[in-house]
Amino acid sequence: MNIQENKSLKHYNTFGINVVAKQFVAVDSVYKLQQLLKLNKDVFLISGGSNMLLTKDIDKLVVHINIKGISIDKEDDNFVYLTVNAGENWNDFVLWCVSQNYGGLENLSLIPGNVGTCPIQNIGAYGVEVKDTITKVEAIDINSGKFVEFSNTECNFGYRNSIFKNKAKGKYVITAVCFRLTKNNHKLNTSYGAIEKELNSKGIFNATLKNISDAVIAIRKSKLPDPNKIGNSGSFFKNPVISTHTFLELQKKYPSIPSYPVSETEIKLPAGWLIEQAGFKGKRFGDCGVHNKQALVLVNYGNATGKQIHQLAQKIQDTILAKFGISLEIEVNVIV
Repeated sequence: MNIQENKSLKHYNTFGINVVAKQFVAVDSVYKLQQLLKLNKDVFLISGGSNMLLTKDIDKLVVHINIKGISIDKEDDNFVYLTVNAGENWNDFVLWCVSQNYGGLENLSLIPGNVGTCPIQNIGAYGVEVKDTITKVEAIDINSGKFVEFSNTECNFGYRNSIFKNKAKGKYVITAVCFRLTKNNHKLNTSYGAIEKELNSKGIFNATLKNISDAVIAIRKSKLPDPNKIGNSGSFFKNPVISTHTFLELQKKYPSIPSYPVSETEIKLPAGWLIEQAGFKGKRFGDCGVHNKQALVLVNYGNATGKQIHQLAQKIQDTILAKFGISLEIEVNVIV
């Protein structure tokens, strides 16, 4: 294995933060990963680099998980069961599923990152969460080097959350994710966000998987910056969930406040709306700022440091708490 010294990670994180890894190695097989962990267990894992904010150099061995491959484990008339290795690009995988008429992931088109990181924060968009299609997660125990599996239940999925962000954080390397997707009678979700409006504008009233995927891609491209052009990590904050009572009090002051019922007692608010109301949308602070089309997205215009972006995030959190009495939780994994 080719271990490199003092490697820049600028091209390994979608924020484009230029920090340096003391050592760096890419692994393209589970066997190589296991051999590596026998020699060094104190590693820093990186895959697509889409859900992290690096605020300092990494003074240890950075392991880039680059294990590729998609396999069909079994299928019947209604479902197909897939094992997808961690290094596969997420959007490429979704588009491949759509091309095969495998349903369940089309609403998650154009989310940046790789397959191996999708269970960690239970990625979701436009009314769909990846947990609803995952059957199990395959991983390597860093301490023992042994192969382990987590069933869907054992992953403890929640809103942008899983066991891999909590109890199991730093203990395992995800090597593959297994999915169950529909082959027919797809459960299409077009009611969330602007999907239905986008479809109607094109005269589509009986949508296919590709129609929905294309609509989601068009919407995301219209609102979200391309990380290859402007450094970002997509949604930086979680949409807060508050009590119905708290919401009704806020609604008195802000009658136009948008909301999404979670249960009889809880309401989800769009964090982007709160940030926009606080005046941050489109604001630039040196080389970092808040995107001018989607206030939920923090951006690096070129040479911002991770610390500067983190300080901006904290400023936004403080302002939202003071203005609305709501604590915004950061969705991105901040490495401090």
